[in-house]
Amino acid sequence: MSGAGIKQLDVSIMGREFRVACPDEEEATLIQAVEFLDQRMHEIRASGKVIGLEKIAIMAALNITYEYLHTRVDGGFDIAAIQRRITGMNSTIDAVMGEQTELFS
Repeated sequence: MSGAGIKQLDVSIMGREFRVACPDEEEATLIQAVEFLDQRMHEIRASGKVIGLEKIAIMAALNITYEYLHTRVDGGFDIAAIQRRITGMNSTIDAVMGEQTELFS
């Protein structure tokens, strides 16, 4: 961050107020995320199938995560597949670095 500050924002989700920290340049994105989450939680509550704010929040998080993991970027890139490959690469790098550390100890 190029000298950007962190601000405290008051947001409302399902009629409850929360204060969250946010970099100045990310305020609009955070507000968009709050509005999206609030809308999803209201939809779940309106369905009548889930009761309780905590359970509604968990269902919203699961639904949003599922959609995120199944999103394909233009050109046919599968985000979930890319994430799995990155995780695999990180594991391989960690293993190799561990071996290197043992060699030089």
